[in-house]
Amino acid sequence: MKNPRTMQQVHQSPNLSNPFENLTEEIIFNVLDFLDEDPQAKKSLSLVNKSFYSIESIHRRSLRPLRTNLIPSTLRRYPHLSHLDFTCCPRVEDDTLFAIADVYKTSLRAIDLSRSRFFSNVGLSSLAGKCTGLVEMDLSNATELTDLAAAAIAEAKNLEKLSLARCKLISDIGIGCIAVGCKKLKSVCLKWCLRVSDFGVGLIAMKCRDIRSLDLSYLPITEKCLPPILQLQQLKELVLVGCSGIDDEGLVTLNQGYKPLEMLNISIIQNVSHIGLYSLTNGMKHLSHLSLAYGFDVTVDLAKCLHNFPGLQCIKLDGCQVSCAGMKAIADCCVSLKEISLCKCIGVTDEGLSSIMEKHNGLKNLDITCCRKITHASLDIITSSCNSLISLKMESCSLIPEDAFELIGQRCSLLEELDITDNEVDDEGLKAISRCSKLLSLKMGICTKITDSGLFHVGIYCPKLTQLDLYRCTAVTDVGIMAVANGCLGLEMINMAYCEKVTDSSLRCLSKCLRLTALEIRGCTRLSSGGLSAIAEGCRKLTLLDIKKCCNIDDAGMLALAQCSQSLQQINISYCSVTDIGLMALASINHLHSMTILHVTGLTASGLGAALLACQGLRKVKLHSTFKASMPQALLNHVEARGCIFHWRNKAFQVDIDPKGWQL
Repeated sequence: MKNPRTMQQVHQSPNLSNPFENLTEEIIFNVLDFLDEDPQAKKSLSLVNKSFYSIESIHRRSLRPLRTNLIPSTLRRYPHLSHLDFTCCPRVEDDTLFAIADVYKTSLRAIDLSRSRFFSNVGLSSLAGKCTGLVEMDLSNATELTDLAAAAIAEAKNLEKLSLARCKLISDIGIGCIAVGCKKLKSVCLKWCLRVSDFGVGLIAMKCRDIRSLDLSYLPITEKCLPPILQLQQLKELVLVGCSGIDDEGLVTLNQGYKPLEMLNISIIQNVSHIGLYSLTNGMKHLSHLSLAYGFDVTVDLAKCLHNFPGLQCIKLDGCQVSCAGMKAIADCCVSLKEISLCKCIGVTDEGLSSIMEKHNGLKNLDITCCRKITHASLDIITSSCNSLISLKMESCSLIPEDAFELIGQRCSLLEELDITDNEVDDEGLKAISRCSKLLSLKMGICTKITDSGLFHVGIYCPKLTQLDLYRCTAVTDVGIMAVANGCLGLEMINMAYCEKVTDSSLRCLSKCLRLTALEIRGCTRLSSGGLSAIAEGCRKLTLLDIKKCCNIDDAGMLALAQCSQSLQQINISYCSVTDIGLMALASINHLHSMTILHVTGLTASGLGAALLACQGLRKVKLHSTFKASMPQALLNHVEARGCIFHWRNKAFQVDIDPKGWQL
């Protein structure tokens, strides 16, 4: 820290009557540190006076620019940046990387280009070669990068974390360059790099001996690359999701030895059974997290493999075929489990689940989503044995009767996350659940027996709630929403889609929830621009808005959003009464990057084209295919050249459907 200086010394201001002038630079730095999670507040502070403005520019270390045309002024204002996040900039060209490399030669440590395109190996070479302190690069989704780009990345000699997910043109040659040049790598993601084979992976493993995390998901690799990987003495996490070239026959040939691995994910591998699993994991005494989803049969033989992991805390068996004997064996073998996921497992019964619950009363996280055979007995044993649960997900457990849900509130007071979507829970059950005063997330979509009476108790007794999902809770009215809004002022997300009885009164009350970032109200036909205007004015942090089929929301609502909701990033206005005027207003929102616009009859091709040109930060737009023929191809090409991707849909106009006619 520099010696404390007053701001008067910084700018030689003669205005001694201003108390802010007597604050030291160190004090302002501490204030700015406190505001790190609130960019708007930090920006407001920097505008108090010239001194604050200057100190904020010196203090800032991370930045997420909205458009690359602002980069020149940004470089002048912030000379000490260490982290650059370009996820809001779909187009980043080499010139931008040249400028960054010239200014931040020693300070830049991390750059995220995972949502950007149009840069090449030339720009990456400048960045990697000049920025000697660069330790982290995310180039995910850069599908046009080739081995030349990989060779450029190799110039970053101090690189420790690299993501090349979906860089489908990079091959073993490029990976070999990175392996030779970036020997300090600790975390590598090659997910969906389809031209990388055993040879490239082997080079990474042999040259980069400090690797701790390695993601090889969906690579065309076999067991031949595994021996050098399993010799990495620092390796803690290994992800082999969807590596279909790995099978039992190859795994049984692996040499045994000490393996420091703590997390292993071998989900979606169809040709590996308990035999291959035993060979692969033999010696992994420190394994604590294991995922076997969508590939294994949970049998007694599989459970015996888990004897090797005395410290296993988390096991994910999503989508697996489960036997009762297998679950009992897991209960006996895994004595330290804190988390188990059985989502969409076929064969989970009361007997099998009870055998696990009885022996793992320290369980913190349980996912039994779509375990459709379990009944009241399972929920009884879960809540009585595992009353220290923090997360319980049990969507679509359709055989559990409504009175069983009262057990959750009576016995699991520590719950922070509860998903009871598509279940038979009623107001009495919800009243009991509201005793879980620590709840942060409550999802109960398609729970048609829930009414305002149940929500009233949630609003009173769950003040910490940040996420609430009421999707298709058709009996809920303004009374229930207002109870939640008044009691849960920290609410960040609420889904009221197809709650057709709510009106603008709900939105006006929700506008008091100043932290609200996501609002889903599609199909709420009684809502209008008046209620949306209240949300826009009160909820300035709103980033996601779904107003599909809110037919009474029109241009007035869009104008309010344009005036107040400058943080908005995603919006769906399909089937709304918006015209060219409203869409042009939306286009003025700087952060807006994703729009869905289907069957908006008030729009014209010329108005849509003007809005697309004006909204410079767009990355994704969903449009009806009828517009494709009526808009100039040159205009579409121009918008695509800025980095925007069009998704053309040919959906027929949807009329209202029976509330119970949806498909899960």
